[in-house]
Amino acid sequence: QVQLVESGGGLVQAGGSLRLSCAASGRVDSSYAMAWFRQAPGKEREFVAALRWSADTTYYADSVKGRFTISRDNAKNTVALQMNSLKPEDTAVYYCAARRRVLTMIPSDYNYWGQGTQVTVSS
Repeated sequence: QVQLVESGGGLVQAGGSLRLSCAASGRVDSSYAMAWFRQAPGKEREFVAALRWSADTTYYADSVKGRFTISRDNAKNTVALQMNSLKPEDTAVYYCAARRRVLTMIPSDYNYWGQGTQVTVSS
């Protein structure tokens, strides 16, 4: 079993920055893919960024490329999402997710989810 706990959300003005963190516990090992998704009110959950514990390759949605950075700290078992140049359209609940082996951008492929953290960007 894998447990994920997000932190770091909040209210920020457009152009500002926030850093989200996801603490993973349980059977997370180098075979896992870790991802961030987000869901705005009335919209479907969408992919934001992902990486694998065992590799440096990262993946981003086009809408956040160049502004967001996903990273991991293996020693602390955490995955972070640094969000810069935030826009009002980034407002959403952000979720950390994990699955074994194959990294995908499809929410339903992920087995483990955190509780979510609210990010609100004011204009």
